[in-house]
Amino acid sequence: MHNELFLGPQPLSRAEVVSVARGGSTVRLSELAEQGIAATRKHIEELAAEERPVYGVSTGFGALAVRHIPSERRAALQQSFVRSHAAGAGDTVEPEVVRAQMLLRLHTIATGHTGVRPRTAHALAATLNAGIVPLVHEHGSLGCSGDLAPLAAVALALTGEGEVLDATGRQRPAAEALSEAGIEPVVLAEKEGLALTNGTDGMLGMLVLALSDITALIDVADLTAAMSVEALLGTDRPFAADLQALRPHPGQAVSAARMAAFLSHSPIVASHRGPDCPRVQDAYSLRCSPQVHGAARDTAGHAETVADRELAAAIDNPVVLPDGRVESNGNFHGAPLGYVLDFLAIALADVASICDRRTDRMLDVARSHGLPAFLADDPGVDSGHMIAHYTQAGIVSELKRLAVPASVDSIPTSAMQEDHVSMGWAAARKLRRAVDGLTTVLAIELLTAARALDLRAPLDPGPATGAVRDLLRRDVPGPGPDRHVAPEIAAAERLIRNGEVLAAAESGRDR
Repeated sequence: MHNELFLGPQPLSRAEVVSVARGGSTVRLSELAEQGIAATRKHIEELAAEERPVYGVSTGFGALAVRHIPSERRAALQQSFVRSHAAGAGDTVEPEVVRAQMLLRLHTIATGHTGVRPRTAHALAATLNAGIVPLVHEHGSLGCSGDLAPLAAVALALTGEGEVLDATGRQRPAAEALSEAGIEPVVLAEKEGLALTNGTDGMLGMLVLALSDITALIDVADLTAAMSVEALLGTDRPFAADLQALRPHPGQAVSAARMAAFLSHSPIVASHRGPDCPRVQDAYSLRCSPQVHGAARDTAGHAETVADRELAAAIDNPVVLPDGRVESNGNFHGAPLGYVLDFLAIALADVASICDRRTDRMLDVARSHGLPAFLADDPGVDSGHMIAHYTQAGIVSELKRLAVPASVDSIPTSAMQEDHVSMGWAAARKLRRAVDGLTTVLAIELLTAARALDLRAPLDPGPATGAVRDLLRRDVPGPGPDRHVAPEIAAAERLIRNGEVLAAAESGRDR
């Protein structure tokens, strides 16, 4: 049974966003939210009745804000606003992203600072709860003045126009889907067009979803790194807590402790721990894994702080203050989000890069300490994991390109009224691709390290790494002659995405 989330002026948590975007949790406005929305709407209606122009209430928008709109034309103004702003292009974005931005816009409305009518807020909540997903396109947001085109596509659907996916995933006209769900299309009133579109909800939603994935992927990177250290006859000594304490970065300490735990009680590590081992120290890609993974952890921690601040925000322009004033502001600018979205892409590229170096060492007969070339069954006849590494290397190269920041760019629009923008939406879109890329990179290291551990027989891996190897063997056979590798990569990706890899490792540690 899905959970129900009550929305009010209190901050949302990242877990709540994920539960609605991915888990299908439903939403309801709290009593406090209902009261705040009604009170704020009363202020807007009083201003709408005045002769003096008020931006967003009785004027045009952006560079057209100088024009006063008579009361009989304001409904047309709002509908024209969302029609013209729903100007996206390109592929449609993922339903989880649309659901996240719908929830986040509704949360801002629930703070009582937007001036939206209660009936409009209820329509947005009902659409979300009915599993109706407006079609939002890849291009259309500059990350300033809100995610305009993406949010306008949602607003347009609320009015019964445009296309949506219904609860079964079928594309159909919005009017049909709303009617079937018993939702009356909204006729927008003063201020509502702006209030439904002037937020950073798309980029924030993508940040929150990415953080959920990234946290798990860094955990997986610690695990695959430990498997690679073990497979390459590396040592666990650099991961000792007293050495890590000499450089007190919290993420580094976590990654080192996790790697040490995964390698604990490993017969392979124990086999070369004594004074007869001639190796002085391991390569950087093994020894420095906690430093790289830990830096990524701390980067994600900073991004979580930014996300949590945004989840406590009420972003609209103009905004309605408790005393009834309607004030223009710049809180819709996406710079705080754009920066951390780019920062995360840099961190993911580097985690993938060190992962690639570990994988390459296991395949190189000159550096793998006794493993067959490319882990092939019959090197020369068989290629082993040679081309799987090519795939990994190609993705790592792409991740480096995706790490080029979007937020350093700006392009003026709206007759120079909007003369500096954040490009935060673009930063979020490329971060999603980076998350997918790192997942595949880790899957290939997992496959390679597991195969290398098998080839160390009769020595056994440790309880944690052995449990992961055994899990993988349910879907992917052990070493042998060449076979179709692409399905094996896909199987490893699935095990990472659904959390089974980490669960197996933790279960093994507890034995």
